[in-house]
Amino acid sequence: MNSTNIHNIEHNKRNISLGFMPLTDCAPLVIAHELGFFESQGLNVTLKKQYSWATMRDKLHAGVLDAAQFLAPMPIASTLGLSGPAVNVIAPMVLSQNGNGITISMALYEEIKFVHQRHHIDLPISAALLKPVIEARKKASKQTDTKLRFATVYPHSCHYYQLLTWFEQNGVNKDDVDIVIIPPASMVEALQSDDIDGFCVGGPWNAKAVRDGVGVTGATSCDIWPDMPEKVLAMKQSWQEQHPETTKALIIALQQACDWLATVANRFEAARILSRHTYLDLHLSVIAPSLIGSCLVHHQLSPRHIPSYNRFALDGNDTINKPELFHGEWLLSQMVKHQHIPAEVKLEALIDSVFRQDIYQQAFAEHDAFATPTKVTPLKSTKMVP
Repeated sequence: MNSTNIHNIEHNKRNISLGFMPLTDCAPLVIAHELGFFESQGLNVTLKKQYSWATMRDKLHAGVLDAAQFLAPMPIASTLGLSGPAVNVIAPMVLSQNGNGITISMALYEEIKFVHQRHHIDLPISAALLKPVIEARKKASKQTDTKLRFATVYPHSCHYYQLLTWFEQNGVNKDDVDIVIIPPASMVEALQSDDIDGFCVGGPWNAKAVRDGVGVTGATSCDIWPDMPEKVLAMKQSWQEQHPETTKALIIALQQACDWLATVANRFEAARILSRHTYLDLHLSVIAPSLIGSCLVHHQLSPRHIPSYNRFALDGNDTINKPELFHGEWLLSQMVKHQHIPAEVKLEALIDSVFRQDIYQQAFAEHDAFATPTKVTPLKSTKMVP
């Protein structure tokens, strides 16, 4: 594949600040940087690690970040001014599908087994098993607040809506459960200290809870919403309009990275890279499982085989990376359903303006189909700013 026209890039922007969250599915950004895909498109990208989605959002809105890895519903929320000022943020590319898990504490797991008189619990775990626990706690609530408490990472996230779907599909009233917002990297500590009874988060935090013996991963996004967008490339619409060629170059480089991640062997190599201090700074044993289709469940049980646990691309000519309008409409329907969007807001043409498949398609309009590397290539030195 030919590089984006360098002459055009010179009239746009070469030096890019790109925000990412230290999660397993930041892999496309890290691989595009480490394997030189950004550089081959004439870009000098600095990856900037963030620790909360609200901080990532605020820095993108303020122009501190040129572009960022976002949760799929976040550009919709930004554009509508949910949880902050309205800023027109677009998503011209999907970076990944799936990747989340619902993990409960060992104490809750044992309580469920005791209440139901079971030696083991079938997987995926049904939220219906929580109902007698919830009822027992209701009876004790006169003395203290004993509601089950679950955490997600951001109010307008697939995690939040997947958790509510898990409850709803199994007859659990969301009003009987407290839901709090905690940054991804703080989830395991909160579970271990009994501040929460469970969480919905992306990797590697579910696997770490299992490896540490403090949690049981009972369900994944593949069980609840299979193959829906999870992370997207996000930028302000005004920034894209000022730098259209730079945007195309970013998309092309990230597509190369996503396609490189289509094979399991490459994803294992990606796990090794992600384990570095500059990225996730965690052991390979908690990063690699979801990337190779293995869902750790319990420290004494065999993993579940979930081939699409983390999905970045498809083999063949089909793509998951174009931001499909029906996916955006599905996410919007969840936001409406759970009353995150005021009834008076006009939603006509909103998804067309946010999920910009036209920009994605334009990025490849002038280029022939390219062959994705199938072998691990020599790595570039890392340039990363905290």
